[in-house]
Amino acid sequence: MRTGVVVAATPGVEDLAVQAEELGLSSFWVYDTPMVHGDPFAALALCAKATSHIKLGVGVTSPALRSIPAAASGFASLNALAPGRIICGVGTGNSARRTLGMPPTKSAELETFTASLQDLSAGRPISYREGDRVRDIQFLHVEQTTDPLEFVVAAQGLKSAAIAGRRGTGLLSFAILDPEAWHAFQGARAEAAQAANQPVVGDSYLTTSLYVLGEGEDAYGDAVRDATGHTVLSFLVFAADKPSFAEVLGPEEREAVRRFLDQRGTTGTAPDRYRQLYSNYLGRIDPIERDLILPSLIDKLALVGTRDDLLRRIAALEAADVDELVIQPVVDPPTEMAELAKLTA
Repeated sequence: MRTGVVVAATPGVEDLAVQAEELGLSSFWVYDTPMVHGDPFAALALCAKATSHIKLGVGVTSPALRSIPAAASGFASLNALAPGRIICGVGTGNSARRTLGMPPTKSAELETFTASLQDLSAGRPISYREGDRVRDIQFLHVEQTTDPLEFVVAAQGLKSAAIAGRRGTGLLSFAILDPEAWHAFQGARAEAAQAANQPVVGDSYLTTSLYVLGEGEDAYGDAVRDATGHTVLSFLVFAADKPSFAEVLGPEEREAVRRFLDQRGTTGTAPDRYRQLYSNYLGRIDPIERDLILPSLIDKLALVGTRDDLLRRIAALEAADVDELVIQPVVDPPTEMAELAKLTA
């Protein structure tokens, strides 16, 4: 299976991209969550100039963050800097919207947004609407490249997977490690593609965290919790922000959500809760939050085990048509990237 990394857009991000390329990793992504992370287009422009062949992805932008012309221009500009190496990740903007205290966009809007980006990037005109006014628009850029963008749709459910099928794109999912879930995603994508007379194309990317256990090492010790805590905490953040979801969790997980809310000094219904909940979102956890990183959630959301254990789990995911494993290193990124490259060499 191919491997890649995803990071927040911070100063020096291009140095990590260079290291990832030197290690032989296939892709280097940055998040697009404006209230907690830096700008992905600025970051990837630096990475594009510093690297020569690694793919560079935005994971992911959404119609609620940027207008169609602005997003299309940003991706076209990146593609001119790194022709054929840019991955355009699109989604409903789940975390990006929730960090604003707003809901994600609807699936129909995501599909329209994706189709428009595809058309504009291919040099085709689209009908652009603002209110009741509709105008045909088309790129007039002199720096356009004929190298195509790679499109992927973020899918945490079957509706988004179906959009990927209809639009002929790849899939990207966060912390879904169950091969059966991936079989369902691929089935929904294939069924939608067939209905649209569209071939099933595009790679599938899985984003999670990873820790390779040493001999006799505690699978739930502090080192593991630090390496995987950002992934687990993102689950608790979502549950804390959406009480109806928290209600269906098991007792231990509900209690972890309650303690997390207490630690952050807010409630699941406070109108400004997002300002506390999403602070340091997907960053390295504070040591005081280690007790929230439940073993059950580590098992569910992260890849932790001996080298042989991990290779078995990765093989099962590969059999479910996951093409690339993308991890987020937060403790010691160079070392973690090297561990990933070594694991799958």
